[in-house]
Amino acid sequence: MQIPIHTPVHNHTRSDGIYPFDARGIAKRFRHAAIFGALDALEPGERMRFVNDHNPLPLLQQMQARYGAGVEVNYLEQGEHGVVIDFIKT
Repeated sequence: MQIPIHTPVHNHTRSDGIYPFDARGIAKRFRHAAIFGALDALEPGERMRFVNDHNPLPLLQQMQARYGAGVEVNYLEQGEHGVVIDFIKT
């Protein structure tokens, strides 16, 4: 006799497809790994709304090398208090 296994289904998708990611609260030594993990989890068309206390130019270079055209970068805000960038999985 086979017993059916009921696994709860968790839908972690948002209807707007925008997932916030505030890097300011993550220890610097873990930031890039956490960011890449979050980007890897995105489905095509979803976006990660990234907030940081500075313009992450080294991160953007690493993203270009890792994802190429697979992630689009759109600056929403940039100023003395930091940046808000949408990373969109293409």
